[in-house]
Amino acid sequence: MRGRYALLSVLLLATGCGIRPTDVVEAGEPATVEVAPAGQLGTLLYFVSSSTASRLLPVIRPVDPKVYNSGTGWEADRLKGAPAALALLFGGPNRAERDAGLRSELPPSGRVKAGIELSAQGVKVTLNIPVVGLSQAARQQLICTAARARTADRTEAVTVSGTDGVIGPDHCSV
Repeated sequence: MRGRYALLSVLLLATGCGIRPTDVVEAGEPATVEVAPAGQLGTLLYFVSSSTASRLLPVIRPVDPKVYNSGTGWEADRLKGAPAALALLFGGPNRAERDAGLRSELPPSGRVKAGIELSAQGVKVTLNIPVVGLSQAARQQLICTAARARTADRTEAVTVSGTDGVIGPDHCSV
C-alpha cells in the first residue's frame, strides 16, 4: 500500500511541474542557399575558417569560361581541368573570402605546378613543392580540393607527392 502512495506521489509531481502542452509550431520552409549561379563554371576549393584552426569550409570559385576553355600559354594551361583547382587553391582566398573569415594554411606560391591523375588506388597529386611538413589543415585543403576536382567524390583516397616525400593516401575529413 505504501508503494502505491509513493508511485502516485511521483506521478503527481511529474505531471504538475508547470509545463503545459502546446500545439505544433510551424517554422516555415527549410533555408535554401544558391551555391553557384546556373550556367556558371566553378571549381570547389577548401579553405580554413579563421574561427577555428582546423575547420575546412568549401567555397565555389567561379571560373571565366573564356579563360577556362581557350588559348595556350601558361595561364590558360594552369586554368584547365583538375590542376585549375589546385592553382586557385594555392592562390589563396580572394578578398571576399578573406572578408568572410577564410584563410589558407598552404604556403603562398604563385607558380606551383600540379599534376593530378586518377588510378585504381585513388587520386594521385604531384606538386613541385615540399609537402611533408604541411599542417594537418593544409593537407586536408589539398586532399579535399583534389578529390573533388578529379572525381567529384571527396571520399576518394588521395596521395600527394612533393619534392620531399609523400603524404597519404588519405581521405577528405569534411
